[in-house]
Amino acid sequence: MEKVLIINIYGIGDVLFTTPLIENLKAHSPKIQIGYLANRRAAQFLERHPSLHKVHVYERDEWQSIQQKSKFQYLQKIFNLVQDIKREHYDLVMDLSLNGFMGFLSFGAGIPRRVGFDFRNRGRFLTKKISFFGYEKKHVVDCYLDLLRELAVPIQTRQMKLPLAKQDQDWAESFLIKHGVGRGELAMAVFPAGGASWGHDALYKRWAPEKFSQLVDQLIEKYHARIFLMGSEKEKKLLQGVSDRMAHRPAAVCAENSLLQTAAILERCDLVITNDGGPLHMAAAVGTKTVSIFGPVPEQVYGPYPPEGHAVVTSNIACRPCYRHFRRASCDHISCLKNIEVKDVLEKVEQILQSPVSSDKS
Repeated sequence: MEKVLIINIYGIGDVLFTTPLIENLKAHSPKIQIGYLANRRAAQFLERHPSLHKVHVYERDEWQSIQQKSKFQYLQKIFNLVQDIKREHYDLVMDLSLNGFMGFLSFGAGIPRRVGFDFRNRGRFLTKKISFFGYEKKHVVDCYLDLLRELAVPIQTRQMKLPLAKQDQDWAESFLIKHGVGRGELAMAVFPAGGASWGHDALYKRWAPEKFSQLVDQLIEKYHARIFLMGSEKEKKLLQGVSDRMAHRPAAVCAENSLLQTAAILERCDLVITNDGGPLHMAAAVGTKTVSIFGPVPEQVYGPYPPEGHAVVTSNIACRPCYRHFRRASCDHISCLKNIEVKDVLEKVEQILQSPVSSDKS
């Protein structure tokens, strides 16, 4: 096993869940060359990962747009990606996509060993199919690490990793100083949205914006914390709405930073408060404490990993969690989120701020 390709074409959190795979493969075989097939957004930080040899990009929306315009250009796109992968002469692919088309691409690229999960019989091109019905009862990271047993690779670490360059860390330090945050001052990042992985259904994972406003005001009053309201460009209106409802001004509303700049800010913060989503896992991967708010999604499966140094806020109702097998139950009341009060989150904040600093932050 000299060259391995990992395939995961999903969101930031999903890709971060695979980073312990990378670390364990490299620790077991230091000379191994690892490639990665990911979407364009995740490729931003994978391209800087010191243990990766090559990053290939597959962006589904781009490909679908090309297919609608020209079938010839679409087929050319497939051919070019297959050839790009083929030139690397991979010995093995670890396909985490649960996607038959990805299996076809690795088959077409001539990769002899193709290991992955056989979800809904989509693993027809795999040479080693692992029966799979969905992520349940244990964390996604642990499910991915289970694949190492098929390769006789021991698990030496379970820590996620999001490598940052010094230029990103220096930029973040300057950014915080610019907004009046010096060393020794309590800095927190708050994400009222929490990522785009659910698309139009993202509102079903979001705690109420007005409660975020109340929470941030109380954090400023109680801890004299410097708060950064953070999110993507598409979430700017939501962030501004939270800020406008506040009695106090946040240190900044951040909706235009790059993924790596955001990660560098999170590394510099003392605490990140967020809904379930990519920012939670970015914070965990850079070693920052988190308090996260979970509604329909089971935190045992998709929560912060490893759980030490993090706190999760949930509502104890009978129908929660309802997200299983990549689908949520039909629900308009979202009581699992609506029942969570500001005081519930504040209690977790106090608890986690009093916990020891993780080794990655010391």
